Amino acid sequence: MTYQTGQIVEGKITGIQPYGAFVALDRNTSGLIHISEISDGYVRDISRFVKVGDIVKVKIIDYDPKTNQTRLSLKALHRTRMRGHHRSMNRRASLPPMKLGFSSIAAKMPEWIREAEGGDTRW
Repeated sequence: MTYQTGQIVEGKITGIQPYGAFVALDRNTSGLIHISEISDGYVRDISRFVKVGDIVKVKIIDYDPKTNQTRLSLKALHRTRMRGHHRSMNRRASLPPMKLGFSSIAAKMPEWIREAEGGDTRW
């Protein structure tokens, strides 16, 4: 099969190393999900995200047709989903009304000024 950068494909996790997970896309094409492409957050242990034998959807971020090797990303798919999720959440959600704000600071300001000028020496 011919692959292209940006394509979303399924593959099988065939091995895990401290630096990434190996994925078989088909009989002749393999790839690596580098540890930096597993998740947006810190990844201490790749096996907490994928296991050998797992079937995963990944995005091809680079493909070499001469060697049939790919660089793959899990986080690129999750990032896309999350962006859409946050956008739809923002349209529906609204912030709760503020109970405190600058008015409470304004009310205390004359007292603080008197204290700063030495009018109140309790402290």
